[in-house]
Formats: sequence, C-alpha cells, structure tokens
Amino acid sequence: MGGLSLWHWIIVLLVVLILFGRGRISDIMGDFGKGIKSFKEGINEESGTRPAPPPAAPVPPAQIPPYPTAVEPPPAVTPTPAPVPGETKTGV
Repeated sequence: MGGLSLWHWIIVLLVVLILFGRGRISDIMGDFGKGIKSFKEGINEESGTRPAPPPAAPVPPAQIPPYPTAVEPPPAVTPTPAPVPGETKTGV
C-alpha cells in the first residue's frame, strides 16, 4: 500500500501524453537540453576569463637556513634485562 505499481505509472504517462501531446513533450525536452548546453558554455567562459594568480615571489638565498653538515648520533641506551617469571627481587 502506498507504492505505485506499473499500471499506475502507465496511467499517469497516458494522462500526461493526452494533456500535453507528443510534440509538446519533445519541445520541452529540446528546450531543456539547450538550457543545459548554454549553462555549460557559460561555465566554461567564466572559468576562462579569471585572471591568473600572480607568481610567487622567490625566496632570496640568504633567508634559506643552511643544512647541518654533521648529525650527532643519539646517545647509546643500555637495555635492562627483562624480569624472569617466578623470580623475586631480593633488594641486595
């Protein structure tokens, strides 16, 4: 209930064809296609007339920080032994 079956759609289509006629529907679809085409042309013309962004100013070499010549290795870390299950610490 509430849904339209195939027969409902066929009846609606026949009523639309009777009211508007076959020629009028094709005219409407043609006008719709022309409208889409002119819309696309307008979008393409608008995007073509945008001014180009100004080029980015180059950074003078004096402002670029020099790369480090030597990198110090991180300090050595001595691993601590993992506790053995069942073994207790004596505090010695």
